[in-house]
Amino acid sequence: MSITPKLIILSLCAGLAACGDTIAEQGIGGAAVGAGAAAITSGSLAQGAAIGAAGNIAYCQLNPGKCN
Repeated sequence: MSITPKLIILSLCAGLAACGDTIAEQGIGGAAVGAGAAAITSGSLAQGAAIGAAGNIAYCQLNPGKCN
């Protein structure tokens, strides 16, 4: 993997910590980032979206002070 895809993936993962105000917004944001990461890495979009949504909701609910 060259440096460009690694930077793109890192940027997408950094966006995962950007929480929404509601659980629905957190889920949608996480799903978008997860699906994007899956598309870049040739993975399953549905699985990436599910993992991204779950991860973002969990992070935002456990660390509300760290979300912007």
